[in-house]
Amino acid sequence: MSEYSNLKMGERGAWVSIIAYLLLATAKLIIASFGNSEALRADGLNNTTDVIASVAVLVGLKISRKPPDEDHHYGHFRAETIASLIAAFIMMTVGIEVIIGTVQDIINQRAGEPAMVTAWTALVAAFVMYAVYRYNLNLSKKINSSAIYAAAQDNRSDALVSIGASIGIFGAQFGVFWLDPLAGLVVGLIICKTAWDIFKTSTHSLTDGFDEGEIEHIRETIAAHPGVWSVKDVKARMQGNQTLVEATIHVNPDITIQQGHDITDEVEELLEKEQNIGYAHLHIEPYEK
Repeated sequence: MSEYSNLKMGERGAWVSIIAYLLLATAKLIIASFGNSEALRADGLNNTTDVIASVAVLVGLKISRKPPDEDHHYGHFRAETIASLIAAFIMMTVGIEVIIGTVQDIINQRAGEPAMVTAWTALVAAFVMYAVYRYNLNLSKKINSSAIYAAAQDNRSDALVSIGASIGIFGAQFGVFWLDPLAGLVVGLIICKTAWDIFKTSTHSLTDGFDEGEIEHIRETIAAHPGVWSVKDVKARMQGNQTLVEATIHVNPDITIQQGHDITDEVEELLEKEQNIGYAHLHIEPYEK
């Protein structure tokens, strides 16, 4: 299956997340308003940011499917990463707002007893998000999509956030009223932590950062070919979900140009087969002792 077909399938996961987050955010914010729960309100705002993040992923996936053109020779795969970066800023803004609001409630002692329905709402939401997490996790493995895999991890963290909110609300039922806004504060911190992780990953990719361990793994794969006598240099960067590799290899100086060409073709096939690297630019030099 081609990269473009995988991106098309990945849009299904984004749509599943968007629909689930819209329904849950609406239900949580409405029930939290008359159920007097800061934890459920914070959880609802968290899902609101997730809607924005999922829409950003969806838009990024759609743009990424555009083929290369005159001024995008490598395609548009980085649009997905840029969308994730925008989503991170939005999530951080909402997270800070949640933290400020809940801290003010704790300081001013505005905490009251939330209605029991808010706890059950959070608990049901946790099960729904876990189901969405399993769907997106399986989809990400099927199409080998890092974006959908990241969305799945976000789904799982949202399920855990809802469980934490329900615990805080249940605790408030026993007279420990400050547990509810405290749970809201924890949710705000989790939103900010998630936003920071997305920001760090996105900026690392956009600045051509690449894991050193993966570079070494690529070097070992190239060196495993019997026609490669040594590997002088290996560079790699991410283009959306695609890994682009550039390497300089040393070969027998007595072989023909055709034989050298055959070696590069075989190394490229090896990289695609073992590491799913569809683009590799290999430069050949004669081996010198």
